[in-house]
Amino acid sequence: MSLHSLYHPEIFQGNLQKTNYFEGWYFKQVAEDSGEVLSIIPGVSLAKDRHAFIQVINGITGQTHYIEFPLSDFKADKKKLILHIGDNKFSEYGIDLHINQPDLKLNGHLNFQNRVTWPGKPWAPGIMGWYSFVPQMECYHGVVSLDHAIKGDLTYQDHKMNFSGGRGYIEKDWGTSMPESWIWLHTNTFESQGTSVMLSIAKIPWMKSHFTGFIAFVLHQGKIYRFATYNGSRVSSFYLKDQNLAVTLKHRNYQLEIKARQKIAGKLKAPVKGLMERYIKESIDSDVEIKLSDNLGKAIFEGLARRSGLELVGKPESLLTQKIK
Repeated sequence: MSLHSLYHPEIFQGNLQKTNYFEGWYFKQVAEDSGEVLSIIPGVSLAKDRHAFIQVINGITGQTHYIEFPLSDFKADKKKLILHIGDNKFSEYGIDLHINQPDLKLNGHLNFQNRVTWPGKPWAPGIMGWYSFVPQMECYHGVVSLDHAIKGDLTYQDHKMNFSGGRGYIEKDWGTSMPESWIWLHTNTFESQGTSVMLSIAKIPWMKSHFTGFIAFVLHQGKIYRFATYNGSRVSSFYLKDQNLAVTLKHRNYQLEIKARQKIAGKLKAPVKGLMERYIKESIDSDVEIKLSDNLGKAIFEGLARRSGLELVGKPESLLTQKIK
């Protein structure tokens, strides 16, 4: 890994000679009236069946699609986030889609505006903080755009989806495998436009053992509130039952309360040793309610968001029984 790659987690971190490796980018789009929700995941699987792919989930119906491409169709810029998979282009600034397969017809252009990027620092290049420097972790995570406005439309299965005025979000993962168990949540569809929340809690292999770690942020009125294993935050309460989640995170200066309910979910493929052979369920039609407070209990922001992303994977209830760092 080059120094430039380390400090630019949004770009392609791997190379096409790797084995037992995956890398994928997650582009989520929600229409202004929340009537359309679509997530698009381009990536590569470098294992026995080496290929590039574009995976799609319709948040309203839960329908999913997985389109394979020859690895030779994958091209990635070495300095910026610019990906080409066949005739399709993905970047921080927008996407161009020209997919005409028997299972999926998806065409159009989206332009991303007023993106909010993660403010990396020399000792913490991305959202993983100093964990970004730890070699040979099972999975690395990056946030490319915490929130942005969208202009444009897509035609999905002959149905026109207008995303102009809607909100978008981009993140990514790379490594060998996704965690055994995890909880992931993202939403930026509050009535207060420009507010974005992400939470990830996962079982993380570590030196022949494992621990449960977490990262989370709230973007509100241009300020980023961070909660993570590496900055001294902790999980003070945790409840999960029947697709209902309640979590309280505490930092020395802030507290974040999250309540979420998973609704319509679709099946997505996830990597195991680079192979896209595991199936997980993701909803981008979930309800999320949050309350962000200062250390005196004064509310900074409270809101309810529909059409939110929520994954409860593996045995997420087991995360309660482990020490959460």
